[in-house]
Amino acid sequence: MTTPQEELLPGTRRALSHRIAVAQADGRAPSLVAAVVRGGQTLWHGSRTSVDGHGPDENVQYRIGSITKTFTAVLVLRLRDEGLLDLSDPLEKHLPGTGAGEATIAQLLAHTAGLAAETPGSWWERTPGSLRPELADVLGEQPFRHPVGRLHHYSNPGYTLLGALVEEVRGAPWEEVLRREVLEPLGLHRTSGLPQAPHAGGWAVHPWADVMMPEPAEDLGRMAPAGQLWSTTGDLARFAVFLAEGDDRVLSAESLREMRTPAAPLGAEELASGDAYGLGLQVLHRSGRILAGHSGSLPGFMAALVIGVRDDVAAVVLTNCTSGPRPLTVAADLVRIVAEAEPRIPEPWRPAPEIDPSVLELAGPWYWGTQGCALHLTADGMIELGPLAGAGRRSRFRPNGDGTWTGLDGYYTGEPLRAVRRPDGSLSHLDLGSFVFTRQPYDQSAPVPGGVDPEGWRGLA
Repeated sequence: MTTPQEELLPGTRRALSHRIAVAQADGRAPSLVAAVVRGGQTLWHGSRTSVDGHGPDENVQYRIGSITKTFTAVLVLRLRDEGLLDLSDPLEKHLPGTGAGEATIAQLLAHTAGLAAETPGSWWERTPGSLRPELADVLGEQPFRHPVGRLHHYSNPGYTLLGALVEEVRGAPWEEVLRREVLEPLGLHRTSGLPQAPHAGGWAVHPWADVMMPEPAEDLGRMAPAGQLWSTTGDLARFAVFLAEGDDRVLSAESLREMRTPAAPLGAEELASGDAYGLGLQVLHRSGRILAGHSGSLPGFMAALVIGVRDDVAAVVLTNCTSGPRPLTVAADLVRIVAEAEPRIPEPWRPAPEIDPSVLELAGPWYWGTQGCALHLTADGMIELGPLAGAGRRSRFRPNGDGTWTGLDGYYTGEPLRAVRRPDGSLSHLDLGSFVFTRQPYDQSAPVPGGVDPEGWRGLA
């Protein structure tokens, strides 16, 4: 659903239009189309074109390249959530005989499996997929370039393996599973493996002259799960809403939060840029904001989808040239323009309808040794533990339903937290992965490991 553009201020709309106009002109793109999403709806759509007359709208297909990988990752997470596999499983357990089976499913999702970036033989993006009919043709005789799990090395063949995994477990072709389990439930009717009119043609623009030639649009065959899809800004805007909020018909908000969490070790360049990779999603640091999404490119096309979850703003940028504009940068700028010009207005604060007294008792200050921490109860039924002031370890915890909690992020991801009570039922301390948190620094009434000096605190004699 597209809401009236008047919901954005005129100055904001002009800034958005100016940004894509500069991108199209400076990048010498035959056309560029973009959309901005907020509050689950498309608030703005714009396009620029070198062709006189009607420019592309939200229904014109462009090839989206590696944004396809995010769709494939959603299918894999669905299998995990159904209990059909575990992300720590080696690929060999479910898809034997590939020659790359020692890599785990999580490593393939995060590009840490050590596989080659590209396929052996001819440039796969500009040649028919029929040249690589089998997985062995995609991987080659030496599929690994690095030790498994040691570093982040982007691998297109890795996502071919994930697509084959989906086919093996579901017993159906990757695109059929994708349409049934993701595209149809989310209403993405203009997303497809092959182009459907109206669609843009892909072009190569000469680097030193204002002339261009058409690029081939090959069916990638086995490589399809890594980059085959065509889509529109309208469909990708709806997909962005799903990636931010979840949809229990497809994938839960918790599993999507997991996809947005960095899962790959960072190299020096990534550390310097602040960029990371989760499970099928890039995690970017831009203008002080954390963005999640993915870029994509194939000969003749470039694309980007980014989500600023905290700002509740997402942007999609599609263009039909091999190089020139920087869609990921443009999309991040569109998010920034809206977030800065029209900051999100928070919902009115409302008290919780009810709360368990035993949980409320946990709120307030705690001390890990002498370090002061604060435990907050959050509106979504979780708890957050972080420093009383300044920087330090901060994590959110979800309830397990039995009085214990599990860390969701930060240092304590996956770690258990429990409230320990005395025989009379009074609260003694918190045990967080064996760390003891007490109400007073080194509380003598709590079982602090190593004991507490019986003479207590003292000054300099």
